[in-house]
Amino acid sequence: MDEMPPPLKPLPENWERALVIVAHPDDVEYGAAGAIARWTGQGKKINYVMVTSGEAGIDGLHPEECRALREAEEIESAQIVGVDKVEFLGFPDGVLTYGLELRAKVAKAVRQHQPEIVITINFREMFGPGALNQADHIVVGRAVLDGARDAGNRWIFPEQLSDEPDGLKPWGGVRAVWAAGSPESRHGVDVTDTFDVGVQSLEAHEAYIKGLGWEGWSAQDFLEGILRQGGSRMGTTYAASFEVYSLVWGGTDED
Repeated sequence: MDEMPPPLKPLPENWERALVIVAHPDDVEYGAAGAIARWTGQGKKINYVMVTSGEAGIDGLHPEECRALREAEEIESAQIVGVDKVEFLGFPDGVLTYGLELRAKVAKAVRQHQPEIVITINFREMFGPGALNQADHIVVGRAVLDGARDAGNRWIFPEQLSDEPDGLKPWGGVRAVWAAGSPESRHGVDVTDTFDVGVQSLEAHEAYIKGLGWEGWSAQDFLEGILRQGGSRMGTTYAASFEVYSLVWGGTDED
């Protein structure tokens, strides 16, 4: 008999600024967008960084056409949940590799936005039994974890820094990296009140979903399947789950 997963502990909400860094447009919308809407509704400032533009995502559409379409859909999707700034780093979709270039871009974004929390999606090898994760997600998640730490060290990527008043400075204020949808999630956030907004944000990727050929696919049904599982572990109707990686010296996943 399978063991029941442990209850999800509530994520802390005593922070003001977060930065979301993911591989593709739509990565945030498969479960985490309802949490983003909850937090922007509390007055928190959240910005998005997309490492690629998802330009290799539609088989029947040339990458340059696809790039413009997917960027526009992600901007609309972000606005639905209260995020008004989306940056695209321009790395090639589908063939990301872990390395210093990507780490440097992550560190630079963290130094620019100065978040207390950095959010990405599951970057473990699997989503669950028999469900292999996508290579770009794994690469980006590891670069996010390392780049968020790099941002606080003035001797790593020092060429980004400047003594000018408006120049970039080291930023060691990231308390934790949160990975949404990880199979090792031990924390969650109640998204019952923002579930419908999360559905709308996923539906904003209409052309992409249509291009995948998912006949009869429903954003609402999909998110219900994911977020009800989280809710059952939190005692709520819907909850988004997260794995917490503390960046506090000597910290735990409670920091």
